[in-house]
Formats: sequence, C-alpha cells, structure tokens
Amino acid sequence: MTQQKLQGKVIKLSGEKSVKVLVTRQTVHPKFKKRLLRSKKYLVHDEKGSSKIGDFVEIISCLPVSKRKSFKINKILEGKK
Repeated sequence: MTQQKLQGKVIKLSGEKSVKVLVTRQTVHPKFKKRLLRSKKYLVHDEKGSSKIGDFVEIISCLPVSKRKSFKINKILEGKK
C-alpha cells in the first residue's frame, strides 16, 4: 500500500514530539458544481521537534505511534518568516 502524502499548516504544538496540522482540500459539490473548502486537523509525530507554528509541512502516513497519531512529518516546505 502506498503512503498517503498531505500538505498543511502547523497550528499548534501539542507536546515535545507532537504537532497539530490543518490540511485544507478543495472538493466539488456533485449536484451544484460549486467548489467547497474542506479542512481537517491531524495530530502528527515530529521526531526532531523542528517545526514551529505557521510552518507549511508535508506529512506522510506511518504505522500508528499512538491512539490518534498515524502521520509523521516528512519535510518542512516553508517556514514562518
């Protein structure tokens, strides 16, 4: 099975090695054909603790680290300036 890759923004530091990432995606309504923004928050494992609030990161799926964490940070795409 392939790893799922998502991109999002770090919105909260939730401990030493955990961050909360907001992932926004765009969908089209099947009947009305209007574009809608859908967002979801993921609890992500950050082994190095290098990400900060406001960073854009790429996350990939992994084996579950805990009950709610099954994603880890692959790389930081753009840091907060």
